[in-house]
Amino acid sequence: MKILFVASEVTPFAKTGGLADVTAALPKTLKKLGHDVRIILPFYSEVERGGHGIRKGRKSVEAVIDGVMKKGLFRHTSLGDIPVYLIENKEYFSRDNLYGTAAGEYPDNHRRFAFFCRGVLDLLKKMDFRPDIIHCHDWQTALIPLLLRREKGEDLFFSKTGVMFTIHNLAYQGLFAKETLAEMGLDSSYFTIDCLEYYGKVNLMKGAILSADLITTVSETYCREIQTPELGNGLEGVLGVRNADLHGVLNGLDYDLWDPATDRGLYKNYSATAPAGKAVNKKGLQKLLGLEPAADVPVIGIVSRLTAQKGFDLLAELMPKFVRSRLQLVILGTGDEKYLKLLQDIKARGAGNISVNIGFHPELAPKIYAGSDIFLMPSHYEPCGLGQMIALRYGAVPLVRKTGGLADTVFDEQDGATEPNGFSFEDYTPEALWETVSRSLQAFDDKGAWKKLMKRGMSCDFSWDASARKYEELYRLALARKGR
Repeated sequence: MKILFVASEVTPFAKTGGLADVTAALPKTLKKLGHDVRIILPFYSEVERGGHGIRKGRKSVEAVIDGVMKKGLFRHTSLGDIPVYLIENKEYFSRDNLYGTAAGEYPDNHRRFAFFCRGVLDLLKKMDFRPDIIHCHDWQTALIPLLLRREKGEDLFFSKTGVMFTIHNLAYQGLFAKETLAEMGLDSSYFTIDCLEYYGKVNLMKGAILSADLITTVSETYCREIQTPELGNGLEGVLGVRNADLHGVLNGLDYDLWDPATDRGLYKNYSATAPAGKAVNKKGLQKLLGLEPAADVPVIGIVSRLTAQKGFDLLAELMPKFVRSRLQLVILGTGDEKYLKLLQDIKARGAGNISVNIGFHPELAPKIYAGSDIFLMPSHYEPCGLGQMIALRYGAVPLVRKTGGLADTVFDEQDGATEPNGFSFEDYTPEALWETVSRSLQAFDDKGAWKKLMKRGMSCDFSWDASARKYEELYRLALARKGR
């Protein structure tokens, strides 16, 4: 199959979160399965600064945005042996950040990504590349399914092309004022209840959900959760309409990038069959962060955005207990101001068993995974989560709230799991979280049982192979609906 990935970020070119990791790793796996895979993303300043061997192409792209013909250039490079195309427009993409600044989202994001989506379809025709499948990711690409259905419905070039739309986080939907329709080159016929209208606003993700041949999201549990009022973010009814076409496919982990046996950022490499280096990394992490280098004191690691979604409202209430307990807590991340202030206050008071590391420090993250005994993810919701998969691979036993992809990857003996690999709790309360922390600390004291639990987690296989084959099946289903 000819498969085109369209995304607003792809590792290593541009990244703000896990979306970029998925849109790099899944294409690589599909390529290994024999498919012709290609990727298109915007040519941001971040991409330009990174180098990446980018070359100018001979084609240009153009689209009418806000009543004016906007033009852009086409550039290309590769991700391994996968062709990567980039759409350049300095007005829209030559900025310091991908989506906005600390003050908020860029006010013209609707124009920026409307140009990108229209530019993708223009470029495909000029290149004469007819994908069997266009796989779109999140609201920034949501206009593509809608344009193919409503503007390109009679275009023979796209008549046999199937469209898949993947929701990575339903909380971010591409909501804009009604007046932005014309600015994106759309007329008033798009502003209806069965298209983009959403409580008086334009909702781009809604349009993609209603227009794509198939919709996927990034874990089976999250797929069920987003069809409920609690986590449907107002789109549960729309998703219910497309229920038969909605599928949950668990994200994988790129073991070429995340492997303690080969990770050069560790103090000593190790594996499930040769785990001795784990202790060396724990001692190294403790020394690096000024913690007491004690093998018998459990280290609990957190690598996360510091937000309520990630459970920091629960953690905020429990911090006094963490400070008083026989454990060491290592936190790395950045996020909401109130949690930053809380953690900085704890750091200023000199809590000897708490290490707070504010900011984005990619060299520290693998050291935390390798040096931690327990990895904490008490998320309110988590579409998939990669942290727990990395933790498992690095022998840090995950402790998670039972939601989304966390529920699909972490299995607790207390819930009857025959092959437990971690700890989980269900009620989103400080009490439920602390009870599970206490249970994990008690389990840590049984060294023999803990070693078995850790080894079982390291042996789990959450590679992209199985997920890529599920996507293959869904691509074929989409093509069958096109009469192919």
